[in-house]
Amino acid sequence: MAARVTSIRSKLMKMNLLTSGVVLLITTAAFFAYDVLTYRQAIVRQLNTLGEAIAANSTAALAFDNPEDARVVLSAFKADPHIVAAALYDNSGKLFAAYPASLPAGALPARPESAGYRFEQTDLLGFVPVTEGHRKLGVLLVKSDLGAIYERLRLYAVIAAFVIAVSALVAYLLSHRLQQQLSRPILSLAETARAVSDRQDYTVRASRADAHELDLLTDAFNHMLTQIQQSEGRLFAQLGRLSLLQHITRAIGDRQDLRSICQVVLRSLEENLPIDFGCVCLHDPATQSLAVNTVGPASQALAAELGLAVQSTVPIDQNGLARCLGGQLVYEPDVREIHFAFPQRLATGGLRSLVIAPLIVENNVFGMLVAARKQAEGFSSPDCEFLKHLSEHVALAIHQTQLNGALQQAYDDNNAISPLSLYTESLLEREPNLSERARGYLGTIQRAIEDVASTVARMREFYRQREPQLTLARINFNRTIEQVLGMTKPRWCDLPQQRGIDVELRTELADDLPDVMGAEGEIRDALTNLIFNAVDAMPEGGSLTVRTVVDRQQPLQVRIEVADTGIGMDEETRRRCLEPFFTTKGERGTGLGLAMVYGMIQRHSAELEIDSETGKGTTMRLIFPAYTEAFVSTVRLAVPQVVTRRLRILLVDDDPMLIKSLQDTLEADGHLITATNGGQAGIDAFKSVHKGGSAFSIVVTDLGMPQVDGRKVAAAIKGIAPRTPIILLTGWGQRLLAEGDAPVHVDRVLSKPPRLHELRAALAELTA
Repeated sequence: MAARVTSIRSKLMKMNLLTSGVVLLITTAAFFAYDVLTYRQAIVRQLNTLGEAIAANSTAALAFDNPEDARVVLSAFKADPHIVAAALYDNSGKLFAAYPASLPAGALPARPESAGYRFEQTDLLGFVPVTEGHRKLGVLLVKSDLGAIYERLRLYAVIAAFVIAVSALVAYLLSHRLQQQLSRPILSLAETARAVSDRQDYTVRASRADAHELDLLTDAFNHMLTQIQQSEGRLFAQLGRLSLLQHITRAIGDRQDLRSICQVVLRSLEENLPIDFGCVCLHDPATQSLAVNTVGPASQALAAELGLAVQSTVPIDQNGLARCLGGQLVYEPDVREIHFAFPQRLATGGLRSLVIAPLIVENNVFGMLVAARKQAEGFSSPDCEFLKHLSEHVALAIHQTQLNGALQQAYDDNNAISPLSLYTESLLEREPNLSERARGYLGTIQRAIEDVASTVARMREFYRQREPQLTLARINFNRTIEQVLGMTKPRWCDLPQQRGIDVELRTELADDLPDVMGAEGEIRDALTNLIFNAVDAMPEGGSLTVRTVVDRQQPLQVRIEVADTGIGMDEETRRRCLEPFFTTKGERGTGLGLAMVYGMIQRHSAELEIDSETGKGTTMRLIFPAYTEAFVSTVRLAVPQVVTRRLRILLVDDDPMLIKSLQDTLEADGHLITATNGGQAGIDAFKSVHKGGSAFSIVVTDLGMPQVDGRKVAAAIKGIAPRTPIILLTGWGQRLLAEGDAPVHVDRVLSKPPRLHELRAALAELTA
């Protein structure tokens, strides 16, 4: 205790003494600086007066060229002990006389300087002109030391030291008495703080010291202890909410469909928050209403009583829910005071307080999380904040299910078009008697299949920058547009005419259009999307214009424009039309078309411009850099490879159509095929053949299969026969290779739909 008192007193004492000392030092320094400055000026004036008097007495000596008289005149400087040297120079600048006579050579300047005074390191040097009337006879040099200034500074230093010592003593005596009045209550407060810290006893309170500022500190300290007691309870409650949020987030991460995600969330809220009623509603923009999608397990009976069972609807405008639709969290402490049908419906079921949290993804409210309790003002501010954060997690999880659904659709599309690709390529190769028209139709089908495969491969990469492995080739846009118009003719011509709608096609293709480096399949797919969108925008018919333009500014550019005279877009729609899953077509649209067009534009380092106005149509403008010699194509010429012997091939896939098409095409090449449905069946078939003493030449397996996927199949087969080659088929083949994610047990990865020549080349190389 004594050591602590001494420590605080010492600190207060040092603080006071240091403050006093700093103030005195600053004051003394300022005084010294001022005195030195003024005294230097006084010395200059004094020396100037003396110099002018000597200069006046030296005129006769210079006029009559009498150096002896000049030395006599200069000897008058003996009266001033600080004059260390003096000299007279004649009008030509030569030394005429000097004082004292014993000056060493070089002590004086060889020639006089201009009139005036200047300070050197230890001397003051002055040059005074010697004149008679208006005629200059010479110059007087006067050199004085600075001893007078140094003597004055020493005197002032002694005085300053004495003043500082006396001031420090006075400050010490005053501080010694005054600091006790401050240290005692502070030490008392510190002792109380120690008691709280050691014993965790927040009931202890510090006593007042009858000093205004210290009493304020004591009151604040006591108030802090009270708040700590209250905050401790709130902290434990918040930890419980965070734990609940983590539990819910982990649980919904394992779910892949909207209904199960909502069920997990509502069940957790009912059991742990808790709430007396909970449901999730989805927004329908077409009817401006909410549809109840999921009701909490414990809320089922009450929901049926209130008419809020699954699939029931709640109008928005008539129920005061517009604020939540605008993105705000809505809290109603007592729904009995809200005169709308929805809150009153909850009140009839005995519910009093209500929280509605919006489900938002990319600034779009697609649903609401509804939570209610039976007591009025039943939700605290932390409860509302928790529900707000929870709704954000739920919204992201639901959005992820939409992405997963789209990717699953992409996987299904790949499987669906794979047989078409194999059969089409096989027909073109093996049926020499086909007519030119039939070959043309099959060629169009093959290009369409390749474009669909390319589209599926990019569905995960709306905004992915062009990768180094993107294969570029010279493209003539006029020819590509003619192909696209031929492929899409049923959409812009045949189908509208069946409905009595006339869509007029206009093509304005530049004759001197330069080539462009690009991936033709991606560009053809993007143009197909734009033409489909243009036709959809003209439900009553109109004009569809496709043009190519050469922009001859530097650098040279090529533009493709797809213009329609349809309904156009307002500013909000135009701003959001490139967002994935944003659509104005309702259930007919996926919201992927323009997002994929924009992805193609970014991969080609091109530009996309959109001009649209409601009721006046839309123009989509694609701007590409024209081909120059600086472009280097990455197209690789494939050397056809042929398997020269009959192979025994094991096919593993869960899609019967794909297995059938692969089996037919490979058997037509003369191979012996064993087809299995699913990963485990493939492993069992391989084991059975291996135990019988035979072996498969090669295994071709799909990647995505339920329970036992292609990775597990490859690992199992390599574990049985490490030298058996394995080919993996997947819709994400290029992506796996680009990211180095190919399974370690796989010898070759081929993209779906498989090209027959690529499959043959892989078979030939791996079994050579």
